[in-house]
Amino acid sequence: MSNPLAGQKIKIVADNRKASFLYEIIEKYEAGISLYGPEIKSIKAGKANISDGYVVIKDGEALLLNVHISPYEKANRENKDPLRTRVLLLHKHEILKLLGKIKEKNLTVVPLKIYLKSGRAKVEIALVKGKKNYDKRASIKEKENKREVERAIKSRSLNR
Repeated sequence: MSNPLAGQKIKIVADNRKASFLYEIIEKYEAGISLYGPEIKSIKAGKANISDGYVVIKDGEALLLNVHISPYEKANRENKDPLRTRVLLLHKHEILKLLGKIKEKNLTVVPLKIYLKSGRAKVEIALVKGKKNYDKRASIKEKENKREVERAIKSRSLNR
């Protein structure tokens, strides 16, 4: 599937930077989130945390678990539990495709970003496979090498 964020005006609210380090990203999907009024206001204020979140598929529904959306201060009575389970809005064929890959290849689904697109909250989820320790070390080494090359290029351009 192509990048769902390409060519759109979006505002990223929460980003899971750990995911690309801990997991090998195989496939990305864009999904809507079923939210209550105060939750969307809290997301628009940028008060969401998805670093420990994950997705499970149960009874034909994709459920977003362990994502913290802070309570909206001005809506005391209507606020829900910040860590409540939220339903992801995906097409049936996408849910079945994810379910098949999860069971067949022992993969998992994690949220990568929560963003606002045309005033609606969306979550970018990814089908991922856990990295081994040596893969993590290799990605750290690759990042350090890239940083050193950029520093060398920058210092050369400054010396001229």
